[in-house]
Amino acid sequence: MYFLFHDVVIQSNSVFLCIDSSITAIYYSVSTISCLIIIDAMHNNSISIPVSESDSDDPSGRTRVRVRRKRKKQGPRGKTDLTRWVITKLLKWWPVLLFFLAAALLTYEASKIAGGKPPSSRVKKSEVATRNGDKPQGNLNRLDPTTRVVGGVRERCLKLLPPEELEHLDIPMDKESGIPIKKVLYMTETEKPVVEGNYNLSRQHFVGTRFNSFTGNQTLEQREQSFKATETAGIHCGFYSDKGGFRISDEDKSYMQTCKVVVSTCAFGGGDDLYQPIGMSETSLQKVCYVAFWDDITLAAQEEQGHKVGENHFIGKWRIVIVKDLPFTDQRLNGKIPKMLAHRLFVNARYSIWVDSKSQFRRDPLGVLEALLWRSNSELAISEHGARSSVYDEARAVVKKNKATPEEVEIQIKQYHTDGLPEDKRFNRKKALAEASIIVRKHTPTTNLFMCLWFNEVVRFTSRDQLSFPFVLWRLKGLRNINLFPVCTRKDIVNSMGHIRKAKPLGNRAIIFSGQFLSFHNYSSLRPVVKAYLIIRERLGLSDVNTLCFTGKD
Repeated sequence: MYFLFHDVVIQSNSVFLCIDSSITAIYYSVSTISCLIIIDAMHNNSISIPVSESDSDDPSGRTRVRVRRKRKKQGPRGKTDLTRWVITKLLKWWPVLLFFLAAALLTYEASKIAGGKPPSSRVKKSEVATRNGDKPQGNLNRLDPTTRVVGGVRERCLKLLPPEELEHLDIPMDKESGIPIKKVLYMTETEKPVVEGNYNLSRQHFVGTRFNSFTGNQTLEQREQSFKATETAGIHCGFYSDKGGFRISDEDKSYMQTCKVVVSTCAFGGGDDLYQPIGMSETSLQKVCYVAFWDDITLAAQEEQGHKVGENHFIGKWRIVIVKDLPFTDQRLNGKIPKMLAHRLFVNARYSIWVDSKSQFRRDPLGVLEALLWRSNSELAISEHGARSSVYDEARAVVKKNKATPEEVEIQIKQYHTDGLPEDKRFNRKKALAEASIIVRKHTPTTNLFMCLWFNEVVRFTSRDQLSFPFVLWRLKGLRNINLFPVCTRKDIVNSMGHIRKAKPLGNRAIIFSGQFLSFHNYSSLRPVVKAYLIIRERLGLSDVNTLCFTGKD
């Protein structure tokens, strides 16, 4: 059925709207009654026209109810809406979420700190374990090899001979060397000591230096001359005076003179424990000496932990040599004597291996000599620095880490700059900076001279031997056969344990002045000593500054 009203055409059960400027038609259906409402938009009048059920075209006699559906909003649904909701919430509440995450992290860290023990407690635990005979945990007694990847292939850092070959390894005969240095003469005291009597002169220092009666007072002219390698070289190299200190018993000296190959270490001031060497062959046990230098402080500390020296002067494989009257109050400087002057201590030794007291030697010593010296025809092998390669970079790091004062480092670096030390990262295609915790060398005139020069630089400037090594390597042109092996090799040779405790410095300080002994205690710098000297000089009418000597770290 159709209805026509003005321009509106309407069909029953459906709507067709034709709207002019004044009339709007709306068709709706309620239950079975259909009505057409025509609204006059101009006069606001409406007319309802009923439509009977019988007029419907639906053959079933039912009027279909049409429900107007809401138009769907544009945009994706489902998972995308969930993601959008999550993102919206995160953008709104991210500060709160960040706060809870930070609080959880702080709580976790606090629980770790509260549940753990401070470093001092861990040290005490290690000491208790040592007293009870238990082995401390960590790297101790590890024999597994250290490896690295070279060209896509993993290989061992220290390429030792097979065990069966190590058992038959022998020390090779010396070959004729073409090096210019044939002999080294060590300077000793030639004139009467400044002070006679029973006073301890081993720590007698000249003003402004650390040279004493053990080292001799090397002048700058003598220093310059010592670097000019000739067939016969004369140099200060410790043990300058019989009263210079570092006294060793005659029994220990006799033992040390029998050593042809020696592995040595030292611990002065009670700083570190003694770690037994491992991994050696039976041949090495028969041909190699293991010597540890201690002072009375270390001896007492080790005996307190249950490490008592036997009647034969051994603890395990180590021969313990007790040193009396150490020359320096700085224990680091005392440690340089066995580290650098092995040729002065072991006068008949042909080879020596130095190992820092913080490490455990874990390889066959003859195998190490073969791998680092004999195979490459080298005279000196030393562990290179793992972090830096320039002495100037190392100087900045030393000051930053408070390993030495800025003033003493500045004096050393200025002197090296004046001497013309280049800033090159490498000398002769070799890395300039050495870590020097392991020193493997053949005792030749050239290496002996090199170690004496190095020791004198350490005494003259700072105890940080990393700073002086590149300078000596650069100045001594005669040393060419040197093997600077990488950090990886060093880790294969030793188990690094770290320092256990801080070494105790020697506290005796004195001023020896023009034959009179005046005692001054607990000076921590040079200023009070100089002040006292000026007062004494004024009262006694003295003017020669060289008449004053003092002892101590400064």
